[in-house]
Amino acid sequence: MTDIIQLLPDHVANQIAAGEVVQRPASVVKELLENAIDAKATTITLVIKDAGKTLIQVTDDGVGMSTTDARLCFERHATSKIKSAEDLFNIHTKGFRGEALASIAAIAHVELKTKTGDTEVGTKIMIEGSEVTSQEAAVVPKGTTISVKNLFYNIPARRNFLKSNPVETRHIIDEFHRVALAHPKITFVMLHNGSDVFNLPSSNLRQRIVNIFGAKTNEKLVPVAEETEIVKVSGFVLKPQFAKKSRGEQFFFVNNRFIKSPYLHHGVNAAFEGLIKDGAQPGYFLFLEVDTKSIDINIHPTKTEIKFDDEHAIYAMLRATIKHSLGQFSIAPVLDFNKDSGFDTPYEYSKKSPVAPTIEVDKDFNPFQKDAKQGRGNTSYKREKTASWESLYVGLKQDTGEVTSVENIEFESEEVTGSLFDTESEEAGQITFQLQNKYIMSPIKSGMMVIHQHLAHQRILYEELLKNITVQEAVSQQLLFPLQLQFSKPDIKVLEKVREQLEHTGFVFSALKDEQIEISGIPVSIIESHVENVLESLINDIKEEVPDAGFSQNDLLAKSMAKSMAIKTGTALNKVEREHLINQLFACKEPSMSPYNKPILVTFDVTDFDKKFM
Repeated sequence: MTDIIQLLPDHVANQIAAGEVVQRPASVVKELLENAIDAKATTITLVIKDAGKTLIQVTDDGVGMSTTDARLCFERHATSKIKSAEDLFNIHTKGFRGEALASIAAIAHVELKTKTGDTEVGTKIMIEGSEVTSQEAAVVPKGTTISVKNLFYNIPARRNFLKSNPVETRHIIDEFHRVALAHPKITFVMLHNGSDVFNLPSSNLRQRIVNIFGAKTNEKLVPVAEETEIVKVSGFVLKPQFAKKSRGEQFFFVNNRFIKSPYLHHGVNAAFEGLIKDGAQPGYFLFLEVDTKSIDINIHPTKTEIKFDDEHAIYAMLRATIKHSLGQFSIAPVLDFNKDSGFDTPYEYSKKSPVAPTIEVDKDFNPFQKDAKQGRGNTSYKREKTASWESLYVGLKQDTGEVTSVENIEFESEEVTGSLFDTESEEAGQITFQLQNKYIMSPIKSGMMVIHQHLAHQRILYEELLKNITVQEAVSQQLLFPLQLQFSKPDIKVLEKVREQLEHTGFVFSALKDEQIEISGIPVSIIESHVENVLESLINDIKEEVPDAGFSQNDLLAKSMAKSMAIKTGTALNKVEREHLINQLFACKEPSMSPYNKPILVTFDVTDFDKKFM
């Protein structure tokens, strides 16, 4: 039998390794930014084109590389971060496996320009698919510039599996946020298709958070700080009233490295228990510092998961620290006894000394003597009581007129009947009931129909919004005082992309700035106080799906707004509102299914009820 096992060529091995290291353009951005930080850079510039598919360029002013290092850095497992296996348990740098540049060079066109501070000229290297096409001396500034062009050019299948440009851009911005938050002392600049996205100067952590997520974030932050032998916790959590339904501003850093930990996230939720609604997610920017020997950061290819030696102790410490901070800054309620304000001493009497009460007794008073002369105190009491009693009827004859007959008197008390249910008038020809403020029950010829009021209203609003966006004939209600809402820069960019569609639904934007929008008109079917929640839900839904332009984008916008604007479960509806909702529902094109393909109504036949009593 012939031998069938053989060594793979280097370029094939590099492409296989690239599958672990480079999953999308954001993976390249992460690796290059971390290398720039390890090079002790003070200013890092990221330039991307077409969501990183055409160009990803990272420029830093770090220590640079010599000619030999510049050529060697593209070899597999070539690194300056570790030298022995023991170093894996004492890692303070970002990239240490030595696979990033080799993997990137295997699937893209890479150009490297670098120069150290003690040399006059630098080095320029061109690589295509792991093959060095040119290497020459070049006049470049101190530091390193790496340009990655035409990502996945030699693996078309991988390139075809990339998402749309907005989706890939969002992933790049997420990686940029994680690196920039972990290193506030470094200046970061990001450009996309020639326009500025971020310009973050060197600052402290709080200012870095505000620069990324908007000025309004500053008032949301609650400082967290605690240091023990096991872990040092620092950073910020967002106040409970700013918790969102979807996960957004949630960042864990261990030794300045971003990680994902569902277990520690549960610990944060436990600290907010009782302060936020069920299903809401608190925001946080938490930094944990632990001994490097007590963690293993090499259990995942992207190094976003970490194994702790004593995870339970860190969980308990994290929960207790956040609870303490919320209580210290009067965010969480404190134990206090309710007292009646009537027991408080009035301000005008607070500085007066108390006066002993005196008692006056009428010695001549005799309760058994009918014609006896009454005491002065008792007479005074009787006169005041009578005057007070008679004053209740002053002006009664002028307002109501004289009552001449007992038959004309009308009583306001409800008539007591023997009916088991509070039935309504059948003049409208339809009887409806509401069950648990969630379902609308209506009898039909064959039995009974049960309608889910929230899903029904979703369908009604969805078809109305979709029609308004398509026909562009929405009605808007003008606001007396324009609404001014604060959003982060990425959220503003999302709103800019769907501004035209929102205006077709009835929104009128007076201004749309970097971190603030001003709304002077809103759709007639939305309450002014719910505008911010509707827009936040819309932004989150667009970030999750981000469809291409066209009907799919209009469909997503209509679905998201209908879900946010629909009447919620638990809302009581009167008879007119219930019947109006039913009439609107059956005027829809698809009254039986919600926009998210959930059943809206269920019918029960009389025989179904008969079976229950057999």
